[in-house]
Amino acid sequence: MKLTKQEFIRYGAFIAIFLILIIYPAQVFNLFKALWSVALPLVIGAALAYCINILSSMFEKYFWPKAKKKIWTSLRRPTALILALVIIIAIIAWVMRLVIPQFIDAISGFFTSLPDVVDKINKWLDNSNNANTLIAQLETTKIDWSSIQAKLMKLISTGLSGVFSSSLSIFGSISKGLFNFILAFTFAIYLVSGKERIGNRLNRVFDAFLPARFMEKTRYVLHIANQSFSSFIKGQVTEAFILGTLCALGMWIFRFPNALSIGALVGMTALIPMIGAWIGGGVGFVLIAVTSPLQGVLFVLFIIILQQLEGNLIYPHVVGGSIGLPGILVLVAITIGGGLAGIVGMLVGVPIVATIYQLIRNATLKKEEKSNPTITEI
Repeated sequence: MKLTKQEFIRYGAFIAIFLILIIYPAQVFNLFKALWSVALPLVIGAALAYCINILSSMFEKYFWPKAKKKIWTSLRRPTALILALVIIIAIIAWVMRLVIPQFIDAISGFFTSLPDVVDKINKWLDNSNNANTLIAQLETTKIDWSSIQAKLMKLISTGLSGVFSSSLSIFGSISKGLFNFILAFTFAIYLVSGKERIGNRLNRVFDAFLPARFMEKTRYVLHIANQSFSSFIKGQVTEAFILGTLCALGMWIFRFPNALSIGALVGMTALIPMIGAWIGGGVGFVLIAVTSPLQGVLFVLFIIILQQLEGNLIYPHVVGGSIGLPGILVLVAITIGGGLAGIVGMLVGVPIVATIYQLIRNATLKKEEKSNPTITEI
């Protein structure tokens, strides 16, 4: 069989890449790790742009839909984008305004009540025979206080140097994180504001260098994936709103403190599938337990029951129904995705499985329609 020049180059490149991966796996891994670290803000920006675009696209349909003048059509995208950003930032600020003051008050209350706790412990020690016996034994025991002092000073000096280095490391991490966030946010705004222009240019490049049949199949897969991811995000937001409302309502019924702030926090953290509500519930436990440990324990029981109902009944139906995926497959996708890639795996596992499910479903329907035209649904 005679190979053409293009086939020879293609197969040669494939063999060369394969050999490099086999011979230099560590170097290739380090290279990809470095590239990923550099590209991470852009990846986060693209994901942020996708989420913002869902809300801004919805608003664009209502801003001057029948306008033909260029001034109104040119204002449609910026107005929708600004409104979407204002709503997102306002929701985050509202939740933080509810939760942070409550958290500060709870911690302040804990330290305020700490002297009373210490006094109670001292009174218990004074009235305890075992405590008096222990104190007497300590008084008769010979202790090398100079050795203890030297070790204590060494420990303090080591701790101070560790605190200084840790502070520098934390400051560097915060600065890097802030820079990456600004870069990701700027990139997201650029993508959303010029999505048609960017899409057209990418399509022209791909159409020029890739086969038409390959591009047709790729666009079909991307269309299904876009439907799955956008529907998943909408379903996740709906489910988080339902869970936050149920949490606040249940806390109000059972007379738990800080019902509105904890319910809002649980609803926001519930945007992370399955485990998000536990994160909000953990913060809620701290807010309640510092003032009433018993109520804190009862709140944990309440969250456990609510999370079981949400995870097994509400979540699979709301999110699964929004993306057309059976509830059992939603649970499977979250379990496998979380096991493979943690929180990120949980976030992308459901829409990826929904995309695969929809592609298989469409292919099956297409084949069945050829053999039996009366079949229209799986």
